[in-house]
Amino acid sequence: MSELTPPSPPPAAVTPGLSSFGKPTATRAEAVELFKVLTTGGDRPEEIFHSTGGDGLTFMSDVPESCLGGADVVLGIDEAGRGSVLGPMTYSAAYWPVSMQEEMEQKPFDDSKALTHEKRRKYFELIQDTPDCGYVVRVLQASEISRNMLRKVPYNLNDMSHDSAMEMIRNVQRQGVKLTKCIIDTVGIPESYKRKLDKAFEGQGIEFIVEKKADANYKCVSAASICAKVARDEITPNWVFPEEGYTPVNGKEWNSGYPSDPKCKAWMESNLVDKVFCYPDVIRFSWGPIKDRIEERGVPVVWEDEDEETGQSSMSDFLGNSDGGKRKRQRLGGNKVQKGIERTELF
Repeated sequence: MSELTPPSPPPAAVTPGLSSFGKPTATRAEAVELFKVLTTGGDRPEEIFHSTGGDGLTFMSDVPESCLGGADVVLGIDEAGRGSVLGPMTYSAAYWPVSMQEEMEQKPFDDSKALTHEKRRKYFELIQDTPDCGYVVRVLQASEISRNMLRKVPYNLNDMSHDSAMEMIRNVQRQGVKLTKCIIDTVGIPESYKRKLDKAFEGQGIEFIVEKKADANYKCVSAASICAKVARDEITPNWVFPEEGYTPVNGKEWNSGYPSDPKCKAWMESNLVDKVFCYPDVIRFSWGPIKDRIEERGVPVVWEDEDEETGQSSMSDFLGNSDGGKRKRQRLGGNKVQKGIERTELF
């Protein structure tokens, strides 16, 4: 009798990585798993959370079958974490067939700000369990916000928000979804935002509704609000600091992350621990309260136009000046003195 060969062990499960984002998942079960990776970092949090040199991630659920085949679809958009001094701002879209609007009106979705954390989580799970509801989350990490707003020509938060909304709309359209109505909780002046959207999607048959308090008045925007808030609520406490050897005072006891929050204020006071780089990467360096603290407690950083010892010239000498090279180079007396905050432009 031949000896039986023991069965091979099943292959180890592979946690989805960066390549899984920016495109729809194949199934709803995969969407649930990928959302966990988005908010916890999975096996590779340094990849998921830390986008110091690029854009944050875009999560897309599977596309409901009922939203394909030429069906008219309504989509809502909202955000969470806009005013926080740390952690990401999350933008989200939720969509379903117009033909199912009456049924969706019976769902208990509401403005996420009016819900407890427990109810938000419960209703988010209801969204995940609703096969006719697709959802998208775009994460703008603190480093992305800081980098954009501290550029020589700032890319402000309103423009980032508008572009994130349009990016999500286009991502859904690329999957063959026929969007006929998009309802958006406004960022800035509703009329101006609507004109911008009408121009960007001219001729595509989309009716745009841009309003204040849309998250309280339209179910699809309420659902988007819940997705955005749950994503931010779970990303922030799961944050993994990329700074080598850095252990924050009070851990991650920043509570809401808003500057008026006493716990957040205490965390900011305790964690400006480096005089040059000041705060860890979870902070939005472009925010007024952060700039003020760095101005008070950071040290000046000197950028010299020319090294007096070596005679090494500044970069402008190689690139040429806008005046055709006629302008004299500044000596030590013309040095620029900058606070540590402005060093973030280099990273």
